[in-house]
Amino acid sequence: MKTTHISNFDFDPKSRRIQLVFLLYIIISLIVVMSAATLTLAIIFAALFSSFGLFTYWLIIKSQVRFTMTSTHFQQHLFKGGWVIKWSNISRIDICTYNYYGWYQPLPWIGIRLKHYSPFLESICPRIISELLLSQRGLLYLGMKQNNSAIQFEDIVLDSSVFKDEHGKQYKGLLAMLANRMQYQRAYNGYDIFISTSDLDRTGEDFVGLSRRYLAAADRE
Repeated sequence: MKTTHISNFDFDPKSRRIQLVFLLYIIISLIVVMSAATLTLAIIFAALFSSFGLFTYWLIIKSQVRFTMTSTHFQQHLFKGGWVIKWSNISRIDICTYNYYGWYQPLPWIGIRLKHYSPFLESICPRIISELLLSQRGLLYLGMKQNNSAIQFEDIVLDSSVFKDEHGKQYKGLLAMLANRMQYQRAYNGYDIFISTSDLDRTGEDFVGLSRRYLAAADRE
């Protein structure tokens, strides 16, 4: 299958539209700076425009979340790093649900269940682990709540005990904390890795359907 790129919003510095906006900003900045009454004001205006432009660019890049789907793997790209999974290591992809008195309500999360943890743990950038752990605390709490185990939340949410995979390899520190969290998420929510639907350019249902087509094509190969 062809490579597919997905992101929560489009931002390509090389696109003509972005370059025109950047050029317009420079022109306006130069007009304001050159019309300043004194040299001191001109320097202040130049510094402010430069700082604001750089800060805005940094915020845009930092908030962009991108995904890449190829015939062999699925990858997430974040500002600080990312992770990659081979389709052959995925057993299930679906929309997460919450059981409320027998009624299953869809949650704004896509769940991915792995066959083996080690390839994912070896591929993930350590700089994003803390962010993942923090952003998915609420999802873990919901899973424990629907299983009447919420009282144990504080005991396991930051479990950093040594994790040993099926081959006996040990993980410590942040990787151990992530692996333990994945085990708890699987026990209470049924999945190991989660993607927020707010990070997508389409509905959760469309994303799941597309992912399953890639997964089916990889299985045939």
